[in-house]
Amino acid sequence: MTSKIAVRVINRLELPRFEDICSKVVSLCNSRSLSEGVCVHSPLIKLGLEDHLYLSNNLLSLYAKCFGLHNARHFFDEMPYRDVVSWTGMLSAYVKSEKYLEGLEIFDLMMLSGVCPNGFTFSSVLRSCSALGEFCFGKCIHASVVKYGLESNQILGSSLIEFYSKFEAYEEACKLFGCMEDGDTVSWTAMISSFVQAGKWSRALRLYLEMVKAGVSPNEFTFAKIFAASGFLGLKYGKLVHAHMILLGIRLNLVLKTAIVDMYSRCERIEDAIMVSRLTPEFDVWLWTAIISGLAQTSKLEEVLAAFQEMEISGILPNNFTYLSMLNACSSFLSLDLGRQIHSRVIMAGLEDDIPVENALVDMYMKCSHTIESALRVFRGINSPNVISWTSLIAGLAEHGFQADAYDSFVEMRAIGVQPNSYTLSTILRACSALKSTEHTAKLHGCIIKTKADHDIVVGNALVDAYAGLGRADDALRMVRNMNQRDTITFTGLTTRLNQVGQHELALNVISEMSNDDVKMDGYSLASFLSASASLNRMDGGKQLHCHSVKSGLNSCISVSNGLVSLYGKCSLIQDARRVFAEISEPDVVSWNGLMSGLASKGDISSVFSTFDDMRLAGVKPDSVTFILVLSTCICGGLMDLGLEYFHSMRETHDIEPQLDHYVCLIDLLGRGGRLEDAMGVLGTMPFRPDASIYKTLLAACKLHRNVPLGEDIARRGVELNPSDPTFYRLLANLYDYSGRPDLAAKTQRLIRDEG
Repeated sequence: MTSKIAVRVINRLELPRFEDICSKVVSLCNSRSLSEGVCVHSPLIKLGLEDHLYLSNNLLSLYAKCFGLHNARHFFDEMPYRDVVSWTGMLSAYVKSEKYLEGLEIFDLMMLSGVCPNGFTFSSVLRSCSALGEFCFGKCIHASVVKYGLESNQILGSSLIEFYSKFEAYEEACKLFGCMEDGDTVSWTAMISSFVQAGKWSRALRLYLEMVKAGVSPNEFTFAKIFAASGFLGLKYGKLVHAHMILLGIRLNLVLKTAIVDMYSRCERIEDAIMVSRLTPEFDVWLWTAIISGLAQTSKLEEVLAAFQEMEISGILPNNFTYLSMLNACSSFLSLDLGRQIHSRVIMAGLEDDIPVENALVDMYMKCSHTIESALRVFRGINSPNVISWTSLIAGLAEHGFQADAYDSFVEMRAIGVQPNSYTLSTILRACSALKSTEHTAKLHGCIIKTKADHDIVVGNALVDAYAGLGRADDALRMVRNMNQRDTITFTGLTTRLNQVGQHELALNVISEMSNDDVKMDGYSLASFLSASASLNRMDGGKQLHCHSVKSGLNSCISVSNGLVSLYGKCSLIQDARRVFAEISEPDVVSWNGLMSGLASKGDISSVFSTFDDMRLAGVKPDSVTFILVLSTCICGGLMDLGLEYFHSMRETHDIEPQLDHYVCLIDLLGRGGRLEDAMGVLGTMPFRPDASIYKTLLAACKLHRNVPLGEDIARRGVELNPSDPTFYRLLANLYDYSGRPDLAAKTQRLIRDEG
């Protein structure tokens, strides 16, 4: 409607009728966000109707929706009269545009003008406080709500619950909800959302059941939150909630469909997730991201890439969360090439300054690349690295073997004021354990105590693991006893580390510690205790653990079955080992290795090789440990040619790169077979620097074949590598003695005594 049309209308109609028409026109345009409605503004001014508050408030809302904050504020400033609706409308416009600080300034001006706020005003102010992190000011607003007698307002009550939940003040949120006499769908949903946000999935589901019993009808937003909780609780809960949603006839919109897809994806039912996604034709970037994230967890990389391409073909552009899911998929599947392509797409999309995406890039390059240069380059490009950025860097450096650099990065992180979280601390503690640095571990422990991070069970478990890994069993046990809370991981980690440092007796003593703490064994802890019993050849305790595994049902765990096979094998009870092995429904490579190890320890050479063949026929791929067992068996049986054949088949047939231990076996085979020159030739071809064990193996072979000149050369190399190791002198003395040179043997023995 133009100004001229309005003038013609006023000629035919009375002023009240004109006001009514204008009101209807502006209201209609405001509800549908039609910019044509502002054409009413001009005739209103000409006819002196600018003090008509209902019309002015509708025009203010229309300006904010269609012409932006600047024009809306200009209109607001020219309004001759303003009521609570005017002020709240302007405040709401600022909040919707994420101009939270300006919104609070409007609220201050409103309070100064003497206009009393209503529930909608306070709701917008609370949203601004949440966004700005203004907890104290938000609590003052709560006090004002009580002062104005608005605490029974349902919408405001929901806003207060959301506000306290944002700041993890869940007790206050629960008290507020408990004081609401007749909660509506919004308030119930807000409380359920607060539990979901806090990770209290079971409480969220119980509250949903109470909501239904109270006769309050859930809506699509309620179900979206309940599906989020069900994704963590398990499939059976998700299916029940899905069935209830269908029973109530809730319409499947995009938000709800995305929540259901995400739930099924988390429960590793990607087929069901895709089926739900196709129930309606509507797709958006959030739904595609949920599908891609689900495929990344359970499917092949090709399917993830196909979904990403299908999304783009449909005309939907990926956002930062989509790229996050793609980068996480690249990390999971160790696909560096695709990761680099996604990196280039991130740059093209202008997301290279998005912190979560940059963090995912650091993580991807650390996990997928053999070098750390690309990850470091991305990290240095982050303007303000947060704790996740630093943790990804520290974890990656430690994983690549740069534990000292990881520790230096941790120190630098704290120096610039970024506080570590529990994952950062557990990661750097593992790095210090790998460094065998008692000093660094003690410093970290002090830092953890000062920041009271030792109350976190994850950090406590990492400290126990670090001290036990350093061989400081007493400190590890003291740490366990001082922890406020202990779980199965605490004791399993302690037992595993004690086994690794050879303190098997102490490892078995952990059983009583667990019992005193009323912590039940799981498959992993029981397997650790079986390993300790096997290392001590202690069948009495081993049989008790076997009985416990049967009574508790843990014997169905593959880790426990493998531990039992290893126990009976090491204690030379091969028939028992075979019986346990036969009860395993699907033996894995560890199962087969345990059986072969037991056979090898009994000297049953032919059975070792036949078991190896059976493993291959069963479709189980051998690993590096398998070939250590096979090669060691060849050494014991003097089967040099067969051993060489197995060694060469590692790379050629089984795609396993030989490690240093395999080369030690190869040199031992050649040395025992008298092929000392070939054994020396291996030193120059293997991709590792020879260590002491290789030189000792060669020196023993020189003694066997009385090759004094070569033995002296090998002994010299070994002493240069480790001058403080007396084993080389003893082996050389034995070589002289065995070769009929007692004078040189005596001279070498004197040298050992003189050197102390």
